[in-house]
Amino acid sequence: MFKSRKSRPVASPDQPGYNSSEVARICGVSLRQLQWWDERNVVSPRQDGHKRVYLPQEVVEISVIAELRRKGFSLQKIRRVLRFLQKDTGRRLSEALQATSDVHLLTDGKSMYLEDTPERIIDLLKDARQPMFLVCVTDQVRRLAEAERKSPKSEAGSGPRKAKAV
Repeated sequence: MFKSRKSRPVASPDQPGYNSSEVARICGVSLRQLQWWDERNVVSPRQDGHKRVYLPQEVVEISVIAELRRKGFSLQKIRRVLRFLQKDTGRRLSEALQATSDVHLLTDGKSMYLEDTPERIIDLLKDARQPMFLVCVTDQVRRLAEAERKSPKSEAGSGPRKAKAV
């Protein structure tokens, strides 16, 4: 009869978070797109009452997902990319940014690579049997940092905020 709503983690007051409007603006996606990705368990944010609260690493993931969607990737292929990043390599996108150089995601939808060495990126592109798509993950993080600098940090403002405990 009725579908039961999946339980989501509750946002904690000590973690910075972004509301849906901020994420949509930063990543260049619609609010409906964010809702749809949440419903499909692509990226599931924390809950603050009826509001979605996204952690910075989730905003980076959404930014990469949006970039791959703009390049024509299906949601199924994007799920494969996210699974690779989250499980196969044992790290999330934001954790990959601990490197001192730019981190790039290369994929053809089947094979995926997370590289920070320009020579390795060139070798992968030269040896590819089909077109590879390249997304600079570091650029997505810079976009998030730039959005933080530009937005006012007032209580009612649209900057990163502390989530309220429920």
